[in-house]
Amino acid sequence: MTLARSLPDDPTGWWIFLGTFVVYALARWFLAWRQARREGDEHPVRAAFAEEDDPGTTAAGGFRSYRQFFGVVGSAVLVLLVAGLTTGPLRLALLWTIVPLLVAALAYLDFRQARKERARVR
Repeated sequence: MTLARSLPDDPTGWWIFLGTFVVYALARWFLAWRQARREGDEHPVRAAFAEEDDPGTTAAGGFRSYRQFFGVVGSAVLVLLVAGLTTGPLRLALLWTIVPLLVAALAYLDFRQARKERARVR
């Protein structure tokens, strides 16, 4: 007997998984765009897309800081608690509220870390 859940069988489940990646990418792009605008970049949209191509911002390992690691672990624990302790419409409402906020917060942590590394390299 196993307690692990299987991958979703219906398309809705897959769209939810893909949606979390889209929320992360959009939050990360928005933060980079806003930073480029604040710095007075002539083309903030290009700068936001070019941020990910900058070789100076990559670091070895899965997590660049302990904040990122504990952010991921804490987010997973919170989502598991909500999923495990609630049922029905309450679970749905809480997960649809909490998960996008957590994903955006993790994108912010990644953005801050990349910004620190870029500042250090310059």
